[in-house]
Amino acid sequence: MKALVALILLVQLPIHKAVPAAPPAPLGCDDPESEAAAEVAVNYINGHSHHGYKFALNRIEDIRVVPQGPNNDIIFLELDLLETKCPILSPTPLANCTVRTIAEHAVEGDCDVKLQKVDGTLSVLASKCHSHADSSEDILKVCPDCPLLASLNNTEVLETVSAALNDYNSKTTDSYLRLLEIGRAKVQYHPGHVVVTEFAVGATNCSAEEAKANVGACQLLPEDQSNFGFCTAVMVKLPSQDLQVDCQLYGHQVPTPDIPLLSWPGVTYAHPGQDTSAGLAPSAVGVTNHNLGLFHNNPVASESSSSEILRSVLSAKSVTKRAVAEAAQHDKVPRPVGFVPPPPPCPGKIRHFDI
Repeated sequence: MKALVALILLVQLPIHKAVPAAPPAPLGCDDPESEAAAEVAVNYINGHSHHGYKFALNRIEDIRVVPQGPNNDIIFLELDLLETKCPILSPTPLANCTVRTIAEHAVEGDCDVKLQKVDGTLSVLASKCHSHADSSEDILKVCPDCPLLASLNNTEVLETVSAALNDYNSKTTDSYLRLLEIGRAKVQYHPGHVVVTEFAVGATNCSAEEAKANVGACQLLPEDQSNFGFCTAVMVKLPSQDLQVDCQLYGHQVPTPDIPLLSWPGVTYAHPGQDTSAGLAPSAVGVTNHNLGLFHNNPVASESSSSEILRSVLSAKSVTKRAVAEAAQHDKVPRPVGFVPPPPPCPGKIRHFDI
């Protein structure tokens, strides 16, 4: 009898179902997690870029997290980057690279990046970037007399680079240098006629003296001895003529396992039949800066669909628009005097300046 009563009481006890955990609050663009993901993304972009200069984070435009399972998330980032003064071949850490100012004709990069976070470890699955120089109107507002970026195939630019490289090679006792690529160039006409160029170089297997006898036989050093560098040249044409050249070689650098040296940024080789007497390679017509132009899928990633980046970005933008509309309605509610509404989660803060 006692057992029967106990059974009846047990059946009558309320059954408590497990309450599902509330979904985590969406990440804001300035949250530490977002900034950590952006840092990984920017390092990946610079590590897989093939031309020009390193880029630094200016702003996290948007972030979207798609849970895949326990401790497994897919993260979509929209990033605004700015060009720094560090060539892509430079061993200088990005943290020590200076961002170009607007007056120096800044270049902005726009990137969509897809990452995966598993057990707290971030890895990039795919990325898509393009870059563009700031408009001449913006530059002239800040500095009416500042020269603008010149086309990399401008005749005066090519002449300056050729003269600078010949001048350096004629005076050095070290390796003969060849041009890898022209990075930037400006032509100023007032108050004097001045051409300023920046270009990447590579050491060859010839000394400068040996090159005088047969420059065509001088080839870039092999992978295990490679030595790349960067030069700046200033040619004054008027009111008097002058040429100043400064070249810095970085020494041999050991590549990371996933980036073979022969595909390192900026490293190109002359094709048969191409005139390399001054180390000059043909430049793209009308180009004023190297487009970041990165479209990269990580071959070792478990997921690498770049088309999904585009779909997710569009979806994220529609979600953002809805959030803005809802916030606008929310702001119509009467607030006490002195109330300061919290900042929107995205876009994030501007670290340098807006273009």
